[in-house]
Amino acid sequence: MTVTALPVIKNGCLMVNGKVVLTRVPDNVVVTRAGSAGSAFIGASSAESSSRHVFTLGTLENCKFMCLFIAKIWWMIPRVGTSAREIPMETQMLLLEAQEESAFDLSDNSDNDLEDNNKSYILVLPVLDGSFRTTLQGTKSNELQFCYESGDRNVRTSMAMEGVFVNSGDNPFELLKDSIKILATLKGTFSHLDNKKIPGHLDWFGWCTWDAFYTQVTPAGIEEGLQSFKEGGISPKFLIIDDGWQETSNEFEKEGEPMIEGTQFATRLTGIKENNKFKNTVDTNGSTENLKGLIHHIKENYGLKYVYMWHALAGYWGGVQASSDALKKYNPTLSYPVLSDGNVGNIRDIALDSLEKYGVGVVDPEKVRDFYNDMHSYLASCGADGVKVDVQNLLGTLGEGHGGRVSVTRKYHEALDESVEKNFVDNNLICCMCHNSDSIFNSKKSATARASEDFMPNEPTFQTLHIASVSYNSLLLGEVFVPDWDMFHSDHNTAGFHGAARAIGGCPVYVSDKPGKQDFKILRKLVLPDGSVLRARHAGRPTRDCLFIDPVMDGKSLLKIWNLNKITGVVGVFNCQGAGAWPMKQARSDMPETTSISGHVKPLDVEFLEEIAGETWTDDCAVYAFNSGSLSRVRKNKSIKVSLNVLQCEVFTVSPIKTFNQSIEFAPIGLIHMYNSGGAIENCAFEENRVSIKARGYGVFGAYSNMKPSCCKVDNKNEDFTYDFENGFLTMNLEGECGLKEIEVLY
Repeated sequence: MTVTALPVIKNGCLMVNGKVVLTRVPDNVVVTRAGSAGSAFIGASSAESSSRHVFTLGTLENCKFMCLFIAKIWWMIPRVGTSAREIPMETQMLLLEAQEESAFDLSDNSDNDLEDNNKSYILVLPVLDGSFRTTLQGTKSNELQFCYESGDRNVRTSMAMEGVFVNSGDNPFELLKDSIKILATLKGTFSHLDNKKIPGHLDWFGWCTWDAFYTQVTPAGIEEGLQSFKEGGISPKFLIIDDGWQETSNEFEKEGEPMIEGTQFATRLTGIKENNKFKNTVDTNGSTENLKGLIHHIKENYGLKYVYMWHALAGYWGGVQASSDALKKYNPTLSYPVLSDGNVGNIRDIALDSLEKYGVGVVDPEKVRDFYNDMHSYLASCGADGVKVDVQNLLGTLGEGHGGRVSVTRKYHEALDESVEKNFVDNNLICCMCHNSDSIFNSKKSATARASEDFMPNEPTFQTLHIASVSYNSLLLGEVFVPDWDMFHSDHNTAGFHGAARAIGGCPVYVSDKPGKQDFKILRKLVLPDGSVLRARHAGRPTRDCLFIDPVMDGKSLLKIWNLNKITGVVGVFNCQGAGAWPMKQARSDMPETTSISGHVKPLDVEFLEEIAGETWTDDCAVYAFNSGSLSRVRKNKSIKVSLNVLQCEVFTVSPIKTFNQSIEFAPIGLIHMYNSGGAIENCAFEENRVSIKARGYGVFGAYSNMKPSCCKVDNKNEDFTYDFENGFLTMNLEGECGLKEIEVLY
């Protein structure tokens, strides 16, 4: 429930829902109502007009918080703490935890259900305000500040009235959803995910060429990769032809001379069509190919439903070549990024440092509609179904002379949305490197966005950070986009860790394996033989008791991620400790070497479980552990212990046990050899002495039953089954095609 009491400033304190959130609030800080609920904007004024202000909101101390901030210009990561001094620059979301009994009680009783029920949450969200972007930051004296900047010296103001949004509620997930919906209505510059068209590729297994080939991708390599998947029995249904297919040039690279580090990012686009690698190539039948021929060939021979092409928001990393005859009609000019304090205050990025030196060829914002439409209409004529658009946050540094960063970003995103809608069906757009609020809060139609920095196969200390980042970032991103948790490698020592996360993340499932380097045992836990995946309904997010802990560096906490299917819930548990460290955070010197960590999982870790449980729920759940294969009956508020070593995980399917015919208790589990077992179940109905289930896929189907059935049927045919009297585990085989099957359990 979202609280309806309006935040107020009283006696120098910011009060939210009757609690003191900030003390020592300056006189220039004001609160105004935001919509009809108990939400508000916090603003401030200055005696001077400027393109950049830093206002102090007040002092924040002794309060558990979790924030999301831009660590490097492209991506957010989470941070937890208790005082404002721990809040970094470029913070884009701040969630506070409060106890009902006393303001900001820091007692650690996360296992106590009564304590959990008495908690409330306060969201402090810096947003866009006209041509200005807001971020939060803390000072060494625990002052919470907001930075308010336009990115153009000529776009100035002295009033920052609607830069920070505040709301509160007793459910953090409802609070975020309600708040984003309120803001979408008030601001009108973006849409909540519920109001967007969802791309069709999300429910199909995919392959991306990036890690397989990097920029050396060729038609022959693409076909070799698709053939190797086909021979293994699992074929991708969507393909991303990543960086390496475009016409580009780099004036700073000289033939025969070693490359100067950083100049690769100054490469610029010279045309909107494919490069010579994809022209006049010869296929396996000896026929001449181009991009159109290649796409037609691989769709016909490998069953692809979607082919996406990569490009940068500015065309390429270094933009477009201003001297290119093919691109002159878009009025490109060479511009140099202007870096704000936020861009350089956390982690500097080599790509941005390079572009600051060598410049970016920027398409005239008034011509960018034509630019995208020409490129996308050409790609569509070649058979492409959509685009992955990368390097988006670069526009945040190119606002000078264009009305500011927010203004130029809005123009580009409006043009991009319009072109994708015009040239491709199903809103087939993947946004990438797009985590600044300029992009998030200018997203009217784009419905899929990458949720973290890339999966880095050669970086062993990044694997746990990746899983933690995507789950926490999905708290905010998941209200505006379907978060894309990125590709991974099925043939990797962390493949099971990443695969399990993708299965419960509500995200697309795709890999970037080199040809012949797949692990089909892992893939079969994720992908059905027809190429479909069992995608959960929402963005995977940390469970409520994990919101304010550090699952990477505190040395004691497991990360739990929850989601819902149509009939079941799911909780993934991951040991992310001891295998990496957050950027900009010093590891404790007294931290013991982490091995096994224990924690607890309970059915109510799945938020909104009651919504799928129905009226005949017994308040017990059947809990199936994927890796151990064990089935337990657990009261909804009781927990079971789980112990995991570093980079180990477990996936628990949580199915509410329902009673019918007075004495029969039943809960479907799903395909027990798939990570997200319950994702296979479409419907479950009870009548007299019969359970009717609709499920898709094939393999071993499991369920809990308190008594042995008299018989089981699949598509009206009797099916052999096994029943374990000790734990009530009922299993049977689903055979044949992957389509929808009618399962009947009779008593």
